[in-house]
Amino acid sequence: MSRLRIHAFSISLDGYGAGPDQSLDNPLGRGGEALHEWFLPTRTFQRMSGKEEGTTGIDEDFAARGFDNIGAWILGRNMFGPVRGPWPDQSWRGWWGENPPYHHPVFVLTNHARPSLEMEGGTVFHFITDGIEAALARAREAAGGRDVRLGGGGATVRQYLNARLVDEMHIAVSPILLGSGEALFAGMDLPRLGYEVTEHVSSEKAIHIVLSRRA
Repeated sequence: MSRLRIHAFSISLDGYGAGPDQSLDNPLGRGGEALHEWFLPTRTFQRMSGKEEGTTGIDEDFAARGFDNIGAWILGRNMFGPVRGPWPDQSWRGWWGENPPYHHPVFVLTNHARPSLEMEGGTVFHFITDGIEAALARAREAAGGRDVRLGGGGATVRQYLNARLVDEMHIAVSPILLGSGEALFAGMDLPRLGYEVTEHVSSEKAIHIVLSRRA
């Protein structure tokens, strides 16, 4: 069976995956962009942005691993956009323009139905209203034997971890303090849920930690 994987989820030293006061103009919250300073220069991200050059090394290795053998994605609704409640119309089409970086089917968790949205580059957003397990089943079917990547945000990650559905999670700990925001692991007991650290590597810009679910 395909695995459910999380990659490149960046948190601060004090455990926040986004800064405070998130908004349309500041989707990562105050100071949140600094969480991803390890990722933005990498060759993987630069190529996603249409450029050829980028850094190599430890950060690039972890960035690239996040796209290996992926056949579908799952996102929480906040990762798709800032609209809350019932969709007022179909005008919001995501943060990324007409050619999003996913290039696979993407299953968006929401409480409010919406028709699927086909974008350029192979990305199709499907809006799932019947829960995290239904979204995972749909994503696995679409992935055709490849793995499913869970993109976040933090609340969605916690739901899947608490349900013990995540097989592997890569966290990048950035050397910054946010003080407040969305605490990724608040109230969670990861060892009790069956997770353990299976890899940890430091670069100049982040500490990369991999959690795996025990068999």
